[in-house]
Amino acid sequence: MREWRRSLGKLVLLAAASPLLIGSLGPRTSFDQRLLAAHNRERSAVAVPPLQWDPELAKGAAAWAEHLSRSGKFEHSPDEPDEPQTGENIWGGTPQAYQPEAMVGLWIAEKKQFKPGTFPNNSRTGRMEDVTHYTQLIWRRTTHVGCGVGNSGAEEVMVCRYRTAGNVWGQAVS
Repeated sequence: MREWRRSLGKLVLLAAASPLLIGSLGPRTSFDQRLLAAHNRERSAVAVPPLQWDPELAKGAAAWAEHLSRSGKFEHSPDEPDEPQTGENIWGGTPQAYQPEAMVGLWIAEKKQFKPGTFPNNSRTGRMEDVTHYTQLIWRRTTHVGCGVGNSGAEEVMVCRYRTAGNVWGQAVS
C-alpha cells in the first residue's frame, strides 16, 4: 500500500511538472504565447535578446499559412513591393498532431549543424539550407515575430514572420 501511494505521489508530481518539462507555459497559455516562449527560450540560450509578438506579422503569416494549406504548396511568400522585407520560416505536418513547442523545435534542431560566423557560412555541412530556419530564429537584429497556422488541407502549415529579416549575406548571425 505504501509503495502504491509513493508511486501515485510521483505520478501527480510528474503531471504537475509536465508543462515545464515539455517547455510550454501551461495548458491555459495561448498558442501564440507558447510559440513566442519557444523562440525566446532558444534566443536566451544563445544570449540573444528576446523577440516581441507582432499581431500584424501574425495576421500576414496566418493568411499565407492558410493559402499554403489550401493550395498544397510549400513555398515562401513573395516580397511585397514597397514593403520592408520580413524573414519567414515555414513548418508543415499532420493536422492537430504537434504542439507549438515541437513545431519551433524542428527549426531549433538545426542547431546541431550550426556554426557561428557570417551568413551564409554557418553550416557544418556547407549547405546553408541546413541551418536557415535556425539562423532566422536566433538572428540578433530580429526584434519581432508573428506566426499563423493554416488548416484547410491535408497538411497543417505554420508560418512565422520576422522583423527585421535575418539571413542577410555578409552579416554575423548573432
